[in-house]
Amino acid sequence: MEANTRSTGRLPAAFLTPGSSSFMDFLSDHSPEILPGNRSLPPLQGAVEAPHGTTIVAASFPGGVVLAGDRRATMGNMIAQRDIEKVFPADEYSAVGIAGTAGLAVEMVKLFQLELEHFEKVEGATLSLEGKANRLSTMIRSNLAMAMQGLAVVPLFAGYDVDREKGRIFSYDVTGGRSEEHGYAATGSGSVFARGSMKKLYRKDLTEEQTLTLVVQALYDAADDDSATGGPDVARRIYPIVTVITDEGFRKLDDTESSEIARAILERRLEQPDGPRAALL
Repeated sequence: MEANTRSTGRLPAAFLTPGSSSFMDFLSDHSPEILPGNRSLPPLQGAVEAPHGTTIVAASFPGGVVLAGDRRATMGNMIAQRDIEKVFPADEYSAVGIAGTAGLAVEMVKLFQLELEHFEKVEGATLSLEGKANRLSTMIRSNLAMAMQGLAVVPLFAGYDVDREKGRIFSYDVTGGRSEEHGYAATGSGSVFARGSMKKLYRKDLTEEQTLTLVVQALYDAADDDSATGGPDVARRIYPIVTVITDEGFRKLDDTESSEIARAILERRLEQPDGPRAALL
């Protein structure tokens, strides 16, 4: 097939008229070796040392959803990178936050973006938010062999459901199991602390601005107790990646906006190091 392509200067007909709206199915038919789940893996020799991304948080509010992540990547007890980006747009109305093996996670996000773009071009319509969540579940499941060798990817998926007119959040396990979260969610090594923080501060009637503060507060609390989660780094001007998805689409806060939220929280933490208090009753 490769020789025929070179001689004619044209792609094979199958490449021009794919029989499936799924980009992953298309690759499975024509270049299966490209897919992460089909790669041959060497025998496991001790612990796998690879950069890992950590805490991702999400919270919904009337009119949309916020997805945010810290900036630290670790490799064992070492800080591998201080300014890694862990939150990416999947399409106009959805986003993915990555936790787990950083390199594989970024590769999976890029493949997911192609999957959604391919579907839209072939079908002439966008996939529903439920459909997007299901597609991501399939991709995570295809990475199970690598996950069993310590190279797991556990993302958090969030988006604005244009049919239901509200923000929705989906979490996953390493086998691709999908769960819809209501209100807020967290994944990664600091997720226990982030979830505990949001559990005491979250309300269904929060405004967009309050929800933005909520997720940054949760990331701060996660960094306070989890060494693999990075807090706001004022000296290096490194702040959490914070995104908002509403009926107007995906928007990433710029450095000025995210730094203002982070600095305001840092100033309050000088008076209350453990953060805001929730009422007992």
